[in-house]
Amino acid sequence: MDYLLSADALISLLTLTVLEIVLGVDNVIFVSIIMGRLDAKLQKKARRIWMISGMIVRVLLLLSLSWLVKNGNAELFSIFGKGFNLRGLIMLGGGLFLLVKTVSEIHQKLEGDQHHQTNSNKKAAR
Repeated sequence: MDYLLSADALISLLTLTVLEIVLGVDNVIFVSIIMGRLDAKLQKKARRIWMISGMIVRVLLLLSLSWLVKNGNAELFSIFGKGFNLRGLIMLGGGLFLLVKTVSEIHQKLEGDQHHQTNSNKKAAR
């Protein structure tokens, strides 16, 4: 119980609260813009679906996070004597995703315009 009132816990709570408020406001603005395109009759139904599904998704994410905290260190399998747990696999997957995404964006910036220009030149030559 003492841990809940420690400086670390209160700073974590404050950080999570600010993030939740900022992301929630951003989400509300985005959804309002999208729902503004709907008919007036469908807007009320769409808001209910959005709010209910948002709550369900957040609860499921919190439940999965609490499960991961409890069971994340359990070894799933080992290869050549090196054990792999769920946390390690999530970090590995996230790192690989970031690596692939970064390389593809750099490739698009460096080679994307050239590839687009050569296709345009071929079409113009026809």
